[in-house]
Amino acid sequence: MLNQSGGSEADCSVSSDSDEKCSGSHPDEPGTLRSLSPPMSCNDSALLKMHSERQTSVKYYVGIDVGSASVRAALVDEFGTVVMHAEQPIHIWEPQPDHYEQSSADIWAACCAVTKEVVCGVDASQIRGIGFDATCSLVVVDKQFQPLAVNSQGQNNRNVIMWMDHRAVSQVDRINATQHRILSYVGGVMSVEMQPPKLLWIKENLQESCWEKAGYFFDLPDFLSWKATGVTARSLCTLVCKWTYTSDGGWDDSFWKIIGLEDLVKDKYEKIGNHVLSPGESVGKGLTPEAAKELGLPEGIAVAASLIDAHAGGLGVIGADVRGHNLPCENQPITSRVALICGTSSCHMGISETPIFVPGVWGPYFSAMVPGLWLNEGGQSATGKLIEHVVQGHVAFPELQSKAAASAQSIYTYLNSHLDLIKKSLPVGFLTVDLHVWPDFHGNRSPLTDLTLKGMVVGLTLSRGLDELALIYLATIQAIALGTRHILEAMEAAGHHINTLFLCGGLSKNPLFVQMHADITGKPVVLSKEVESVLVGAAILGACASGDFASIQEAMAKMGKIGRVVRPNHEHQRFYDKKYKVFLKLVEHQREYRSIMKSS
Repeated sequence: MLNQSGGSEADCSVSSDSDEKCSGSHPDEPGTLRSLSPPMSCNDSALLKMHSERQTSVKYYVGIDVGSASVRAALVDEFGTVVMHAEQPIHIWEPQPDHYEQSSADIWAACCAVTKEVVCGVDASQIRGIGFDATCSLVVVDKQFQPLAVNSQGQNNRNVIMWMDHRAVSQVDRINATQHRILSYVGGVMSVEMQPPKLLWIKENLQESCWEKAGYFFDLPDFLSWKATGVTARSLCTLVCKWTYTSDGGWDDSFWKIIGLEDLVKDKYEKIGNHVLSPGESVGKGLTPEAAKELGLPEGIAVAASLIDAHAGGLGVIGADVRGHNLPCENQPITSRVALICGTSSCHMGISETPIFVPGVWGPYFSAMVPGLWLNEGGQSATGKLIEHVVQGHVAFPELQSKAAASAQSIYTYLNSHLDLIKKSLPVGFLTVDLHVWPDFHGNRSPLTDLTLKGMVVGLTLSRGLDELALIYLATIQAIALGTRHILEAMEAAGHHINTLFLCGGLSKNPLFVQMHADITGKPVVLSKEVESVLVGAAILGACASGDFASIQEAMAKMGKIGRVVRPNHEHQRFYDKKYKVFLKLVEHQREYRSIMKSS
């Protein structure tokens, strides 16, 4: 198991009395709810009362984000400010290599706990809507909506195949071998992280225990809106991006038949979705009484059709007003921007007015993120996870931990400071002149779409100290940024015109990560005023569902706010151009080595 928590649910709910006292989990207990939001605490009723009195006319929205390892919620006001923010870990099971599973019950319980925390003591009449986003994981339930095991152990609580699960490699290879026309909308090659190969794996490996008993297959964002409303409607975002649905043609019967899943066609696609809503549309009659009680919210509050987590991040940043910042995207169409959502993995969201087919990049998807615009989605399957893997696996990691703790810093803040110490007169980035990393430790999602690629490190020495750990950490961050450049160049070669990057997600909090992306791509990086842009994006959905904004675009412009702008050091361009040449050589060589080893 990668992550385990036994978090206790905070006993809080909204009330019409804004000074009602609430109790929550003790912050020092392992695995319990963590409220991350200054300046207000759920346990500080006087402060909440004072805030509520000052803000009696302000409208609030709840954004709930289910990431890979935790669930987060935020109370966001109509101006896009995160007022309260809470987080709780969720379980991940890894029963065998490349199999990653979760529990929908565990995830929903965490959603309820963090939501109760952020709305505690707030006047219920001011909360207008709720929006969900989540990873594109596959949830399986039976005809009575009870969880079904997605594993041979028969553990029904483990009914979610995570997005990063790679069990369906042979299934996706067979799907791609069909060369069906629908594959042109996923960059020409379907990813193992999408839902059709996972469904085929279930049919071929769990026929009696799961496939024949299954009543519904949900993308996780759609499961959450069903739990909240009792309505099985699916989001256009999830179906278009991960299930091969198209906004103009709907489902393609011939695709499902050719890959061996014709049973889904027979029931008019009821199991995977035949009622489709655009992101931000109101679902059903809002919160059901049961869900309202569990979430600590009033019955009937508007619930929005959901988004995949990366797409919510894109929504939270890409439409912000940039006037006065001297950015190349000012007075340019929104299509000149790319949103980069960087957490456990990274997603590169580029939009266009007409469909652009980019080899190796998902899409084009119509209205999957911004209504009326086409989306291309590039991605790196492991970024935050890769940095963590490289740092924690190094022999000097215990020394790093102790020194970071002694200086009251995070390990990454300490590493950044250590790099500044050892750089001497050089720019920090130049320290890796002889150290190069190819970052595909979990295969390549974009633009090479090659799951079989492996990570590479060139330039290791016998040194075992903190200096070497700092250098491999730096080289890994640079490799991720070089991978972003690789994706952007593929998008630009196909017809995108990109001049500005908008970053959000956990890694955007790391100034070294941000600066390397600016220097290596040569493009300015815009950071959101609210670091939790994914949660703002989820709240934007709730704002639209409530009817308080006329459109997603209006809500994006009013609730998305930019903060710091990081500009590239153009004098370093020559160095990074050379690093990029080496970067491309690494994968060329890896393929040569493979060819040699396969030769007779």
